[in-house]
Order: sequence, then structure tokens, then C-alpha cells
Amino acid sequence: MMLKAELRKKYTQKRKALSIDEAFLLSEKIFENFIKYFKPEELEKVHVFIPIPARKEINTQIFIDYFLALNIRVYVPKIVGNQLINIEIFKDTVFETNTWGISEPVSNEDSGENAFDYVITPLLYCDRKGNRVGYGKGFYDGLFQNISVETKKIGVNYFDPDEFVDDVWEKDIPLDYLVTPTEVLSFLSGLE
Repeated sequence: MMLKAELRKKYTQKRKALSIDEAFLLSEKIFENFIKYFKPEELEKVHVFIPIPARKEINTQIFIDYFLALNIRVYVPKIVGNQLINIEIFKDTVFETNTWGISEPVSNEDSGENAFDYVITPLLYCDRKGNRVGYGKGFYDGLFQNISVETKKIGVNYFDPDEFVDDVWEKDIPLDYLVTPTEVLSFLSGLE
């Protein structure tokens, strides 16, 4: 068992050690596992983060391009003030790079949507119980509190879980699934 701060440090280092090519190839495998397992369909609604290249996050642009090509509705998060809002994007959506180096829609118009089919969630680590270690800002715990109970909360990570998170808090909302380059883990214990 490890504390979130320790896991955050360990997995930030592991991610930094990946080459750009390795990160891209692993992202492709994660994408393929996601598509094979979940089989998203036209008009379903997917909330997906836009990766921060400097942090070598999973390349979700692969997901976004696929979803838009198949007429799957795509929503991305944007931080406005201290709030995470959900913006629907389209093939012609205009993006700009913010002060953190994140590409985001120019629009600040919240879609008001909360009945997503899937929320593809950024993380640094996820254990075998679905406990997620993010960057510690709590934006996704806030999002999870305000979405439909039917929404599948899916983490994506380069690394398989091998330690348990020791300091899980009451307000932490676990993921339903974790997709890695080698497997898809379900934390729903037969409730699917």
C-alpha cells in the first residue's frame, strides 16, 4: 500500500521515462482495447480529456478523431475559473492553447450535459479497486458527483496496477473500469 503522494511521484517518473514513440504506441494499444471492449456507437456521448503533451498523457486525440468520424458525440473538459465545464466539440471546433499548455476549445459555453455514456478519465495511477490518483485538484471527483449513475467512469493508464492506494478519502469516487495497453479491468463486481 502506498500513499497518493508517493504514487503520484512514482508514476510521474515512470511516465517521464517513456519515449515519445513508446507513449504513442501504448496509447494506440489502450485505444484498441477501449474500442474492442466498449464498442461505442453512433450518437453515444463520450466525455474525454485532451492530453497535456508535456506530461506525456495518453494520446486521446486518437479517440477523439475516431469518435468524430463515427458521429459519436464528444465532450471535453475546460476549466473556467475554478469550475470544470463540459463543452461539446465538433470537427470544426476552434481550439487554443491555455497557460498550462493544454489545447482547449475557445468557447466557454457549458453544454449542461451530464448523461454521458462514457467518461474517459486522466490519471497517474489506478489500483485494482478503481481508486484513482490524479493530479490532486479534485476536478474529476466533482464531475463524477454530477453525472448520471449510468455513466461508465473509465480510467486510461500506461501501467498496470500493482499497489493499493492507502489514503482513499470518503469523497473519492472510484472508477468503474481501467484500460491499459494489456487489459481492461472492471471494478463493478458483476454489476454490468
